[in-house]
Amino acid sequence: MVRVTASPSTRGVVGIREVSERTGLSIDTLRWYERQGLVPDVRRGTDGRRRYSTYALGFVQLVQVLRRTGMPVARVREFVQLGGGELAHHAPRIALLEQHAACIEKLVAQLQADHATVQNEIAHYRDLIARGEDCTDEPAEQDGRG
Repeated sequence: MVRVTASPSTRGVVGIREVSERTGLSIDTLRWYERQGLVPDVRRGTDGRRRYSTYALGFVQLVQVLRRTGMPVARVREFVQLGGGELAHHAPRIALLEQHAACIEKLVAQLQADHATVQNEIAHYRDLIARGEDCTDEPAEQDGRG
């Protein structure tokens, strides 16, 4: 479970390569996230290399979840720009996340219906194989397809 609650700190910092390994995101994607303003507080060491705090790493993981579940980049950026851990920012962030959760619920319902359709097609083709019949593009009347 990804939870971004701590405020940014310099403790437990890791480089971009380790963040890439932990998240499965490419280094180029992590740099793009930063350029797009999707990850707050990526600091640089004296050598100029990116240093991700535990907070920043958690935020990258949250962004992954939000993007994977279909949140547009602009909405992720809006979430980030709502600010850090200040109490005044919690309510707007909750509202944004609740809207996204509703979108995810619709997507899950659609995916379940689509999954059932695919499973029915698999069953149909297995039935055809079992009966030794060729498939036509005509709906099969006896199995309720059509």
